[in-house]
Amino acid sequence: MAETPLAALHADLPDATTLASSSSKSALVDGVKDIAFGSVAGMVSKVFEHPFDLCKVRLQSQVLDHTARFNGPIDCLTQTWRNEGIRGLYRGLPAPIVGAMVENAVLFLSYGQIQRAFRFSSGKDASSDVSIAQKVVAGAGAGAITSFFLTPIELVKCKMQVQMLSIGSLTDASAQARMSALPGPIKVFKNVLHTNGVRGLWLGQTGTLLRETGGCAAWFGTKEAICDFLLARRRHQLPEGARLELKEWESAVAGACAGVSYNVVLFPADSVKSALQTEEELRPTSGGTRRTFWGMARAMYASQGVRGLYAGMGITVARAIPSSAMIFLIYDGLSKRFS
Repeated sequence: MAETPLAALHADLPDATTLASSSSKSALVDGVKDIAFGSVAGMVSKVFEHPFDLCKVRLQSQVLDHTARFNGPIDCLTQTWRNEGIRGLYRGLPAPIVGAMVENAVLFLSYGQIQRAFRFSSGKDASSDVSIAQKVVAGAGAGAITSFFLTPIELVKCKMQVQMLSIGSLTDASAQARMSALPGPIKVFKNVLHTNGVRGLWLGQTGTLLRETGGCAAWFGTKEAICDFLLARRRHQLPEGARLELKEWESAVAGACAGVSYNVVLFPADSVKSALQTEEELRPTSGGTRRTFWGMARAMYASQGVRGLYAGMGITVARAIPSSAMIFLIYDGLSKRFS
């Protein structure tokens, strides 16, 4: 019997197994790209912003001090440069470099996979877009997941960034000797593990979870909304059927605005987290008692009010503008180059 046209058409169509295999391969490739591109973008931006992050942590850690060591961000950077040199400005850098790799890899991977889950649940194909609201939810979910990877790394980073505050000026020989004896990131990590166990590595997790969940929702939501706005402005200028792509400056502008929104949304959570993670170094308590997240928040508010909870926000927002612009410029550029 001759093959009917319908049967012939059916024979040319890929079966369900082939489609599932193709979809799995696409998801794997997209995941690898998210990890690679996110890691590169995170590492580059972290080298640029680390001195400003160090300044932020030191300003946050002095909220409960009777006498402030620094009068503001410029004074903090100046004193650090004068007393510790370039090495001091980059104290604790290895931890955030690793952290930037982990953070951005997990963040962009989770963000992409949650969007994929939204498409799957609504029956959309992989090339279709999701709504801004879904991207905000995906950002919040990605931030929550990332926080569990990030807390131990930030704990080591913050402890190293305040090590020098108990030494003072480096003009005398004893201070120089004490500086050379300060533990590095691996030793700090082992000390925390030995003193407080595995659970101690997640000191400040509440603050990181709040900051990353709310912050990443704002970060991705702001970036995507501004990108949509900028693309819509140019859509009518293109000929019919032409592909509309994001320009480099548009990625940078959207990323810069996203950096501001990320830090403004839940900055007090980061302040409390930093104070918790550096309390053992700067204000050791008797009897081994340690404040809870909410206990530290109340103490900081009682000490300096709302101003104390926002200590260091100015310099944080200032460095977030070029840093986030850099992250999305690199990520979007790599995505476009290797799409």
